[in-house]
Amino acid sequence: MDNVPVFVLQPDLGGLLSLVVTVLLPVLVGIVTTRLTSPGVRSVLLLLLATVKTIVEAVLSANMAGAHPAWQMIVFNAAVNFAVAVAVHFGLWKPTGVADKAIDSGITSR
Repeated sequence: MDNVPVFVLQPDLGGLLSLVVTVLLPVLVGIVTTRLTSPGVRSVLLLLLATVKTIVEAVLSANMAGAHPAWQMIVFNAAVNFAVAVAVHFGLWKPTGVADKAIDSGITSR
C-alpha cells in the first residue's frame, strides 16, 4: 500500500496557481491552433502542455525539498492534469464560447 497515491488538499498559493494554469491550458491550445487543426492534434498538444507543466512543478518541488522527482507520480499527475483540462474545456470553455474566441484570436491559417 506504500505506492498508492494519496490526495491531500493543500490550499496554498502554489496549488491554486497550478489549478489556474491547468484550467487555462485549453485556452492556450486554442490560441496557438487554428480552426483547421484536427481535434486529435489539439488533444495531443493539450496532453503535452499538461505533462510539461507537471514535470516543471515536480522538478521544482523536488529541488526545493532536496529530493529526486518521483516519476510515477509525475505520470499520474500529468494524467490528472490532462483530465481536468479536458473536463474544463468541454464543461466550461466550449459551452461559454471562450474556446471559439481563443481559436479566432490566435494564429490564423493563410
